[in-house]
Amino acid sequence: MEIIGFVIVLLVIIILALVFLLFTHKRELQELKKVHEELMFDHRSKIVKHGKSFEQLFPFMSNYPYNPNNFRFLGSPVDGISFEDDDIVFIEFKTGSSQLNENQKRVKDLVNNKKVKWKEIRDR
Repeated sequence: MEIIGFVIVLLVIIILALVFLLFTHKRELQELKKVHEELMFDHRSKIVKHGKSFEQLFPFMSNYPYNPNNFRFLGSPVDGISFEDDDIVFIEFKTGSSQLNENQKRVKDLVNNKKVKWKEIRDR
């Protein structure tokens, strides 16, 4: 009888210890998830900053297909426009595996569907 009581007390202690460990590990996991989210945010922020810096330099790189003097930086929704002799070219620079966002896709579709107009506005 004493052995059964001892085993029960021992099992209760083991269960309490396991519950405590589970609770502790769950808190650690939540903290690690928070740190992971912060690191991912910082990483994405650095990628965006790299892309923004790259945009400023791209027209002066050797593989830029147009005259850099003809490029005008816009920034948004596209990076810029190059005013060539026979073309006006809307340009979006991308690095790595970045993709066009929805607004850029919309602008691309408007240009490709020739939905571009000239408007002269005068101050009277």
